[in-house]
Amino acid sequence: MAQVMNVGLLGFGTVGTGVLEIIEQHQDKLSHQIGAEVRVKKILVNDLEKDRGNLVKPEQLTKNASEVLEDDEIDVIVEVMGGIEEARNYMKQALLNGKHVITANKDVMALYGSELLQIANEKNCDLFYEASVAGGIPILRTIVEGLASDRITKMMGIVNGTTNYILTQMTKEGRLFDDVLKEAQALGYAEADPTADVEGLDAARKIAILGTLGFSMRLDLDDVSVKGITDVTSQDLKYGDQLGYTMKLVGIANRTGDKVEVSVQPTLVPHEHPLASVDDEFNAVYVYGEAVGETMFYGPGAGKLPTATAVVSDLVEVLKNKRLGVSGNSAVIPQHEKKLKTDEEIHSKYFLRLHAKDLPGTFAALTALFHENNVSLEKILQVPLNEGKLAEIILVTHEVSKKDYDILLKRLEEEEVVIEVKSSYRTEGEMK
Repeated sequence: MAQVMNVGLLGFGTVGTGVLEIIEQHQDKLSHQIGAEVRVKKILVNDLEKDRGNLVKPEQLTKNASEVLEDDEIDVIVEVMGGIEEARNYMKQALLNGKHVITANKDVMALYGSELLQIANEKNCDLFYEASVAGGIPILRTIVEGLASDRITKMMGIVNGTTNYILTQMTKEGRLFDDVLKEAQALGYAEADPTADVEGLDAARKIAILGTLGFSMRLDLDDVSVKGITDVTSQDLKYGDQLGYTMKLVGIANRTGDKVEVSVQPTLVPHEHPLASVDDEFNAVYVYGEAVGETMFYGPGAGKLPTATAVVSDLVEVLKNKRLGVSGNSAVIPQHEKKLKTDEEIHSKYFLRLHAKDLPGTFAALTALFHENNVSLEKILQVPLNEGKLAEIILVTHEVSKKDYDILLKRLEEEEVVIEVKSSYRTEGEMK
């Protein structure tokens, strides 16, 4: 094996500089594990004149992608530039050139992962993407390797630090959504355009990746039912707390038999559930296996060094495979045909908050409506409003099919005694 393994870096922002720092500072450990020196030979950047101190030498930098992708001495391409189409094209070109690829790009892997993995398989190349989901938490390798002998039935997790920070501040400090969002942007937890985070798209891409690996079934972004946190109010959080729940934006991938459900939505979990204690920018993924039972993986979901650590861990794995002559055998091509659950096959409990006329017979009308739609109630809370003219009614249902529940919501909106359905959320986890 060569005494030096050369790496090409696409992008040199926060994560890219973290990758270089770890490679430089941990060279002794990396060399011991791999059996060769690891060197970043070329780095694709947008601005050659930017002051980067002593971190890099001028000859390492280039604005020409072909100097990285076409260099025969470069063994591995690390993509940390972000974006979608350009990054996808560079990764595709690298694989076609016989180079191994590591990426932290959840967007590309959610949209084009199957295509890229197929090319990697055909070219006997490794394509690893541990850093694309949950930052520094090694969840993908755990699913593929650590739980390889088990059958995963459900994955449920907080996989977006921005929304978790916002909901934590709203819950614990009673702050308003807009105020916390501005603070999250100032702290660097949220982008200038936070749409992908607060509307649940970022988490949806990650749960699609987790579901594809965990169930060995190709799941696309369009297969994920998505709802963000922009409509969550302080009243929802307050009443949820009174009933024993904490609000989190939760990604769920659930398998029953050969059919699956994948969704991202604001979800109420019991205070004693492990996910309820995951606060601020931290992430956690809860995995259910038929043999192992319940396991949870917790840690920083983003950030320079946590994400860079996941990238370099993938790099070590790629270079070990190269040394052992087993490159290209790690790509996991989905085994099963995609079968999605219908609304009739998706079952859950729900939290429902509505305003109704505070009149005799109101509860009788509501009870009859719930009974007609096969929905039974587990908890009921009523609060008088507007000097007793209205009632705020908060309900938690027993488990019900999504089909029946959606029909109930529509009928509630048409019911004469109901003024407005204020909010509705899924609940997950059993109360103790």
